[in-house]
Amino acid sequence: MNKDTVTESLPAEEESPEVLAPTEENYIAVKDYNFWYGKAKVLHDLNMEMPKQRVTALIGPSGCGKSTLLRNFNRMNDLVIEAHHKGDITIGGHSIYDPLIEVISLRKRIGMVFQKSNPFPKSIYENVVYSLRVAGKNKKSLLDEVAEKSLRAAALWDEVKDRLGESAFSLSGGQMQRLCIARAIANEPEVILMDEPCSALDPVATAKVEELINELKQKYTIVIVTHNMQQAARVSDKTAFFFLGKLIEYNDTKEIFLNPQNEQTEAYVSGRFG
Repeated sequence: MNKDTVTESLPAEEESPEVLAPTEENYIAVKDYNFWYGKAKVLHDLNMEMPKQRVTALIGPSGCGKSTLLRNFNRMNDLVIEAHHKGDITIGGHSIYDPLIEVISLRKRIGMVFQKSNPFPKSIYENVVYSLRVAGKNKKSLLDEVAEKSLRAAALWDEVKDRLGESAFSLSGGQMQRLCIARAIANEPEVILMDEPCSALDPVATAKVEELINELKQKYTIVIVTHNMQQAARVSDKTAFFFLGKLIEYNDTKEIFLNPQNEQTEAYVSGRFG
């Protein structure tokens, strides 16, 4: 598993920004959050709130902690030996670390799309309905309904409706990534996490995924990690800039790119470092 391994810290005089409260209803809240891989502290005193049914982009140079934070939203980093945290993350007002919450049920609420498309070695159809079969739902009419609904939501139905029985590996790279998005939303999650979802795609496929993101936010709360500044500007409503495990600035995307308040943010979005 790739993970950010930030070991440095910002100078002591630079403090984490106050939590910014968007005008929209907040859905994800990160509160005084710190995170370690063993003895290496990689996230420092994070405070931020992400609005419901909007796209929040996490940007910053490699190793700044943004992917680590993303993977903590569905507790994927629980699988890393000696990983531990301090502080809290809430989704929909409920702590993801509540001992009464089962991690498996949490991950059903939070879909994940990775940097590299990772379809299962199964048919297109079986990829989409896999989570339902695991849950013991095998009624064909239900599976057919979910498959079509999910593939339509992922803007893929018209391209694959006559070849649902074919291997998922017969699809193009862009189609496979949209298939993974269809698989992620088959469970009807509340949140979709995307870790560099377009980094391996050509410009045409990237445009299709970006169009899809804009459509999906009508129903889902989306958090996306991206190194592509133009992509962040195109698809996100809020943008958070990270550097060395610290949240440097968080605001409306337009403000981050046109009127940043922090010199480091301005240097990064203008391409002068990172």
